[in-house]
Amino acid sequence: MNTGNRVKPARSTRLVLALLLLSVLSGCSSAGYYWQSVQGQWQIMRAARPIPEWLDEAQTPPSLRQRLALAQRMRAFAVSELHLPDNPSYHRYADLQRRAVVWNVVAAPPLALTLKTWCFPVAGCVGYRGYFHEAEARAQAAALQADGLEVNVYGVPAYSTLGWLNWAGGDPLLNTFIHYPEGELARLLFHELAHQVVYVQDDTMFNESFATAVERLGGAAWLAQQGSDAARQEYAVFDGRRRAFRTLALEARQELTAIYAAHQTQQIDEPAAASQKAAAMARLRARYAELRNTWGGYPGYDA
Repeated sequence: MNTGNRVKPARSTRLVLALLLLSVLSGCSSAGYYWQSVQGQWQIMRAARPIPEWLDEAQTPPSLRQRLALAQRMRAFAVSELHLPDNPSYHRYADLQRRAVVWNVVAAPPLALTLKTWCFPVAGCVGYRGYFHEAEARAQAAALQADGLEVNVYGVPAYSTLGWLNWAGGDPLLNTFIHYPEGELARLLFHELAHQVVYVQDDTMFNESFATAVERLGGAAWLAQQGSDAARQEYAVFDGRRRAFRTLALEARQELTAIYAAHQTQQIDEPAAASQKAAAMARLRARYAELRNTWGGYPGYDA
């Protein structure tokens, strides 16, 4: 361990207390979940080091050095051009040695598009439950499946502590997203910083819509003013694929909405609804396979 990165005892105690408070305010409903939240955030804070240390270290790969320098230019742009918070967040970097920072569990009834929600005193009600260890997320998923819900577990590259831990170093850059394409890296940073500007309890739709608006406008501004021709072309291809996939997903959602509404109003029984749902999902997969072929086999949306 790099001893220069150790937190001094007094600061360490304050950070642990802050993390405990953060978990309480986030409404962790069980001791196990409560403790994994504290441990997970604590480990991230401990792993993070100031970016100048990484840039000055001979062992830092050139590709990582370049991305960290790029991220710092984006961070300065966020303040000067987008008027996002000028605070300690994203001035440090941590390599977590894993592919996701947390794994989210989402669940819904088999014949509905309404997510199960978990409610927390400060964060409000959200349609997911996050775990720092994938095994724990999958154990929660199995319990929800046993209750008859359909469940998905997915890795998350970044999340915001909403500025609550800026005094302790803030949210760091992470290996889980630092090598994203330039346009996507800019959008992610602007999105997470936007959550530190406005966060409304119990309104995930507004919170994510606001942050998404900031990331889209900010990302476009970055590419126009700072991005290279190659970065702009790369982003155009990436975003074109995303828009095409979202169109497919929206079409499938509309089909499912109609099927579930017919079931809820007793126009069709449960077996018929389940059969129509399976057919709708099969059509979605077939349409996606056709779309994927036009991308030269790009697998980014297979999951």
